[in-house]
Amino acid sequence: MSRIDIILPAAQLEGTTATLSKWLVAIGEKVKEGDPLIELETDKVSMEICAPNEGTLSSITFAEGEEIAVDTVLGHLDTEDTKIITSTDAVDTKEANQTVNNGSVNQKTNSDDQSKKVTSNNLSSEQLDIKTDFTIDDSVQYLIGPAARRLLKSNQINPNLITGTGHQGRITRNDVRSYIQDTPKSDPAVATHTPTSIHAPVTRPLKGTMVKHSNMRKAIANHMVKSLLETSPHVTSVFEMDMSNIIDHRKWHKTEYAELGVKLTFTAYFLAAVVKAMQEVPQVNARFHEDALELFSDINIGVATALGDKGLVVPVVQQVQSMNLFSIAQALNIQTEKARSGNIVPSDMKNGTFTISNHGVSGSLFATPIIINQPEVAILGIGKLEKRVSVEEISGVDTIVIKSKCYVSLSIDHRALDAHQTNMFLARFVDVIENWG
Repeated sequence: MSRIDIILPAAQLEGTTATLSKWLVAIGEKVKEGDPLIELETDKVSMEICAPNEGTLSSITFAEGEEIAVDTVLGHLDTEDTKIITSTDAVDTKEANQTVNNGSVNQKTNSDDQSKKVTSNNLSSEQLDIKTDFTIDDSVQYLIGPAARRLLKSNQINPNLITGTGHQGRITRNDVRSYIQDTPKSDPAVATHTPTSIHAPVTRPLKGTMVKHSNMRKAIANHMVKSLLETSPHVTSVFEMDMSNIIDHRKWHKTEYAELGVKLTFTAYFLAAVVKAMQEVPQVNARFHEDALELFSDINIGVATALGDKGLVVPVVQQVQSMNLFSIAQALNIQTEKARSGNIVPSDMKNGTFTISNHGVSGSLFATPIIINQPEVAILGIGKLEKRVSVEEISGVDTIVIKSKCYVSLSIDHRALDAHQTNMFLARFVDVIENWG
């Protein structure tokens, strides 16, 4: 019998605060390798610590709701496997062949096959996709833990039928097991009748339910207030943009990209156009200091990604200035998929110098101001794409035409930028998009 420590390595937090949200197993409960043990929540992401080996949870050293310091023992797992290397044994992390995803325990193995072994949390959402003939709501996808996914898949159960009891409605392994053991049976039809009269309801005090803020929601709230009210005087400029050329370009190339495993989205074009605009107006790719404006050579663009009611995250595509359209689309696919599948880590959101909010995907024409992602000095907003009637001069004659257009806005920190740079940037951005190819 071996006892191993359950820890959270410093590399997994990268300076963020972690709270032990929930123990997913009880003391004395047996777990298999890869089963989630703990739910952690940082101010940026939620993550799970998984069992490195089959064994029994023997002790817990931190309770739910407590803040966790890095490299602290959270509990112990008793296992028969003597090949596990605990955190005290793994002196040189470069020698360790595998680190369990989301920071559970460093493992050292002696064969190439073991070093290539991947835990369930490292799989993409497509690899863990539940192959059934029913449709899973997008709002449910990221609320299903890896262990619960495997159980759903093996039993061919529609997760939309299960109410999660985990943190923020997360569907846990026990929820699936309870559903399997006690599937509700159809109740006999209840006789109904139509009342002879309808009475107005009696007015009563308004009642509500308090839903505790997650660490992510608190961080978003604090960041927004600090950015808008305490740091940057926001000003927004709005242009209209004709998307016809990139619609045609995407139409002719999306199949080619798809055959290479890359989804070509309009957002990839936006990132490419931002680079062109920043080359003319470098002050947009900057950070404001009291005595200077720091200009960056690398253009690292964050893309705001909504996670339903849970909040949003901003994965960053690094060094976009060195990429072509295909490379941008490929990197963008990877980062947004990590965000939507719940596999994003703090390092995926570091070193951003500019942010794009594609708010039009939810129907918004334009939004102002879009709050700047500090410590950046500007944020680009893309509104809803729709067909609009416009007037163009064709062969000297004003002609009514129908074009696919959207509004594009730039909210700026007026300490760093003025209207001149703002409008120059937007004019160049729109020109690149409208004359693509």
